[in-house]
Amino acid sequence: MREDPAVKELLADILDDGEVVRKLYAPSEKDKGTSLAHWDDLRVEMMHGNRWFLKQNIDYDRLRELLNYLIVDPTTLSSTWHRARIISDDPYPLDKMGAPPLKKAGHGRANPAGIPYLYLGSTPATAVSEVRPHTGDVACVADFAVPTMKSVDLRDPRARISPFELNDDEVGQMHADLPLLERLGEELTRPVLPQGAPFEYVPSQHLCEFIKSCGFDGVVYRSSVSDGINVALFHPDQATPLRVSQYDVAKVEVHVFAQP
Repeated sequence: MREDPAVKELLADILDDGEVVRKLYAPSEKDKGTSLAHWDDLRVEMMHGNRWFLKQNIDYDRLRELLNYLIVDPTTLSSTWHRARIISDDPYPLDKMGAPPLKKAGHGRANPAGIPYLYLGSTPATAVSEVRPHTGDVACVADFAVPTMKSVDLRDPRARISPFELNDDEVGQMHADLPLLERLGEELTRPVLPQGAPFEYVPSQHLCEFIKSCGFDGVVYRSSVSDGINVALFHPDQATPLRVSQYDVAKVEVHVFAQP
């Protein structure tokens, strides 16, 4: 693509630096981070090596800094979210539509077994999709009012971080760390078969426990089964149940592709 001289001139005027548009950028050797490789090694160890006393390490101080670039702007999200449960016998009343009790909380994408989080979808369809319904099922969907909270948005880190918010020294390091942030977002959207959930969810559970320890209230991520988004709330009692409705599952689509 050809450079537009007018754009370069405008940028030089904005930054009050005529030389900035003549400089070529190349990451320095110190900015060629290895965080992504460390995370890959760490997740393998957590799943198949050591669960609690890890030999692999990751720079959690740096990760804590990176999370502060991904704080959700509450004005971009709805204040009403949704949770679904498939009806097996009688419809669920509103007081049974929250997070499961402690002793019934199984492994989730974000929560370890026994530590319930509240998983909510951005729309009723997203919430129903997340419980993997069959055609003909009937689902109860509860609406929850979610107050303004401090949450991490892992949907698209590259689009959320602007180089204009960084100084010269930070740009190179952020360029090296962006693949790690994108991988962390993928941890919460990667399709996982039920038989593999007890160990394949461990890396994303580890990540969310760390996010919670940093003082955040939840994490926002893309749905792996719909076009909507989800939020995992670390403190379920912060959401207020409003009403519950019933939805018929008219059709479930399956998309397949041939393996190479």
